[in-house]
Amino acid sequence: MKCLISCTYNMDTCCVELKFSDGSMIDIDTIAVENEAAKNMYQRSELDYLIYNDPVGYADLILNGDPENYLKTVTEYKPLD
Repeated sequence: MKCLISCTYNMDTCCVELKFSDGSMIDIDTIAVENEAAKNMYQRSELDYLIYNDPVGYADLILNGDPENYLKTVTEYKPLD
């Protein structure tokens, strides 16, 4: 892969699409990521925020980071006991 040309969220396919200068593409299925990584609605909300507001950051988190650890760190979940 070469340089990243574009990174957008496609609402029709629910995928974050990355296009590179060498013609290669990566599609990240956001529903599958949420089903695997997010354990509650707060974590899903954080992923949705990244998808819509920072798709490059979202792609970097999924491809190079640890999404489960990230979600545990940034979300605060307090059950209504």
